[in-house]
Amino acid sequence: MVEHRMVDVNGIRLHIAEEGEGPLVVLLHGFPESWHSWRHQFAPLAAAGFRVVAPDQRGYGTSDHPGDVSAYSILHLVGDVVGLVHVLGEERAFVVGHDWGAPVAWHTALLRPDVVRGVAGLSVPPPFRGDRPPLEVMRERFDGHFYWNWFEEPGPADAEFGKDPRAALRRLLYGASGDAPGAGRYEQALVSDLDRGWLADMPDPATLPDWLTEDDLDELAASYTQGFTGALNWYRNLDRNWELTAPWHGAKVTPPALYVYGDRDLVPAFPGTPELIEQLPRLMPNLVRDPVRLKGCGHWTQQERPDEVNELLVEFLTGLRD
Repeated sequence: MVEHRMVDVNGIRLHIAEEGEGPLVVLLHGFPESWHSWRHQFAPLAAAGFRVVAPDQRGYGTSDHPGDVSAYSILHLVGDVVGLVHVLGEERAFVVGHDWGAPVAWHTALLRPDVVRGVAGLSVPPPFRGDRPPLEVMRERFDGHFYWNWFEEPGPADAEFGKDPRAALRRLLYGASGDAPGAGRYEQALVSDLDRGWLADMPDPATLPDWLTEDDLDELAASYTQGFTGALNWYRNLDRNWELTAPWHGAKVTPPALYVYGDRDLVPAFPGTPELIEQLPRLMPNLVRDPVRLKGCGHWTQQERPDEVNELLVEFLTGLRD
């Protein structure tokens, strides 16, 4: 049974959900989600003999929402993971991330391989730092219409999501899923009309797909009572993260690794990413198997395909257990 509590980590308080006993597995959610996005993983991983912990990361849910934008850098986020592992009484853990949680997981493995027994990323592949700041690159490439740049300026995106959180989440979760028409096209990431916002062009489904219930949507919407600014501040640090990670330019993730993605996910469809995924077995020295591509799956990997993801994670984790 999943239990909840608050823990003090790196000067902030984080809400965590946990279940099971055994080697520690930390599950890191993405945007715009919460610990609840891992609801299907707790019982199977706990039954396989693992202690499963999923935090609401900083800026999300009932965890603290620091007011300073710079408090959401990748170093803060990695620090939260490392601090959480130690607060839970462990020296090392398995780290699994989805969406924004994947870069946090990958960077934790990159910056602190001594803490990471194994790392798995869903949707977002491992980081390979580019030669220019990412927000600058996307601003030039798409004339400011890429959703990262829409999120970059404090105010507009905060208001767009905050006007009706449940309706915004309904559109985004459906629109980026494998069930939506045109799923898997990176053009979904573009804001066609900056005056209307990003969500305006996303379909509002008459009924939710089978993997997402009205109760799930209620649970997620309730976690945004403090608004979306904390979550959006992660995007506002993309160029700062590029600067901060300069010392690791060219470095590789060395702990044992697994990468899983959907064939109708817009992230792996982005120009250049399919080629990167194809090269991962060569670029990642300890990738335990070729990248796993889930047919018909959109962006919300562990929610859309829980049985397949659980099977892959249990196989990966048990294969690395001491």
